[in-house]
Amino acid sequence: MKIKKILTIIFILIFTLNLTISYGISDTPEISAGAAILIDTSSERILYSKNENEKMYPASTTKILTAILTIENCNLEDVVIVPYEAISSIPSGYSVAALQPGEQLTVEQLLQLLLVHSANDVANVLAYHISGSIEAFASLMNQKVSELGLQNTHFTNPSGIHDENHYTTAYDLAIIMKYCMKNSTFRNLSSLKYCTIPATNKYEERVFNTTNELLTNNSSSNYYYKYAIAGKTGYTTQAKNCLVSVSNKDNLELICVVLSAGLYSNNVSARFTDTKALFDYGYDNYTIRKLRERDAIATQIEINKATKETRNLDLLISNDITALISQDDLETEFTPEIEINDNLSAPIAQGQIVGKIIYNIDGIEYSADLTASHSVEKSGYLKLLIQILMIILILFFLYKLLFENHPKKKYYRIKNNRKK
Repeated sequence: MKIKKILTIIFILIFTLNLTISYGISDTPEISAGAAILIDTSSERILYSKNENEKMYPASTTKILTAILTIENCNLEDVVIVPYEAISSIPSGYSVAALQPGEQLTVEQLLQLLLVHSANDVANVLAYHISGSIEAFASLMNQKVSELGLQNTHFTNPSGIHDENHYTTAYDLAIIMKYCMKNSTFRNLSSLKYCTIPATNKYEERVFNTTNELLTNNSSSNYYYKYAIAGKTGYTTQAKNCLVSVSNKDNLELICVVLSAGLYSNNVSARFTDTKALFDYGYDNYTIRKLRERDAIATQIEINKATKETRNLDLLISNDITALISQDDLETEFTPEIEINDNLSAPIAQGQIVGKIIYNIDGIEYSADLTASHSVEKSGYLKLLIQILMIILILFFLYKLLFENHPKKKYYRIKNNRKK
């Protein structure tokens, strides 16, 4: 009977442990989009991927690159006059802000219309303003793509209007979005839920709502995600529904790209539901952990040719070291690699970089410089030895001068010669 009770208790414990493990880690979500990726913004670590390097049509997610190039090449206060050529070539059925030839708007207002309303005519106007033509601006886009080291992307226009030679991948779009989010102006503009365009010389004041329903917190939206902070939608018949988005929870910032998404039953948009599922998967399974704090002592070393008082040197960590880790590794002790600069010797200034500390976790390096905790002075023994030698030499020459050539000695020599 006792054995039976013990076995029952063991079974309950094992069952409870299995439940804890299974509920602690979320299963990889099943999504319907043709391609998708989820990355950590800081490390670029891929947390989820599906056909992430397959070339696909990006539709209006193209506009994130158009926006950052505009920010980098224009002043926000610049006034742009809408040219007829820029707005006359938009095919029917594409989203526009109905700009009029000769209408005057600032670059900042055009950027709001570009990212909030996804206006294709605005994209063309900005391209003409910066480069003089659609073709020239496309060359600028591809130049930036090349600078970012992306191999599977080629753009032919600033808006994402369908073209067989206008393509990218989920991975490439994620890297472009990461680059864009480094810019505070882009970050602010891409987070807008709506924009108000003041009266121009062609229109009264107008208000436009965002197409990114992850940001929309009202009764008309079923897709609001409270951690979403930025994003850009896209749609063409060929590209289907696309979405590039960014979220932040507890300082863990993630970028999600969903391409070629359709509809679930009851007309539920897969681009939003897939994105939310991927974000939840990321936050359920990963977290940001501080491994070491700034100014903590990493190690102590002895410096050659240093004074006794300063030769033992503490190496301080220059910045906080934080890492993306699995929830399973919350209590794991990670051992760093310490690299000390070659031929390190006195003198060393306080705060001087003398090495590096590196943590390698799941193939990602997290590092910080190591700095000197105090000044290290050069040993004075050599200097003292030189001074002693100099004194000995001086005394030697004085001896030679005073005794070997003394007049008394000369007197005795003369006297002795007389006796002879």
